[in-house]
Amino acid sequence: MSRHLITAMLLVALGGCQGMSSKSEPSASASSSSEAHHKLFTPDAIKWEAGPASLPPGAQTAVLEGDPTKPGFFVMRARLPANYRIPPHWHPRWERVTVISGTLYLGAGERFDEPAARAMAPGSYSAMSPGMRHFAFTREPTEIQLATNGPWGIHYLNPNDDPRRQAR
Repeated sequence: MSRHLITAMLLVALGGCQGMSSKSEPSASASSSSEAHHKLFTPDAIKWEAGPASLPPGAQTAVLEGDPTKPGFFVMRARLPANYRIPPHWHPRWERVTVISGTLYLGAGERFDEPAARAMAPGSYSAMSPGMRHFAFTREPTEIQLATNGPWGIHYLNPNDDPRRQAR
């Protein structure tokens, strides 16, 4: 399986960011011009919230920069629990994922084929083109970072896999 396919699958898995709030713009009351142009996040300062309705339950996300629901650059982290699965899907824009901790398994194709997935250890990076069909899963708690352009979307190949549909 190609690296590009794996990267695309991971991005798709994280692509459902509708409803995410933007936390990227400094307030107008920043005390100095350097504060207005510099954001620094230490792990203990990141504010996590439940993942968007477009992802299976259990994920947590934190938007570090930008707004995934709007055009433009954004950075978001996602914490995925052990044994988390994102069914086959695709995204309308490039998806770029870096593994921070744990292992993300990314597979390409239109069906969930666990043995065909590739392991992405911490430090691994994937970039998937728009429309690439992929899936992802974890075996241990895993944290990833998505840094790309919005607005972001996720389209499940099987409509019954879409958590937004199941929530109705």
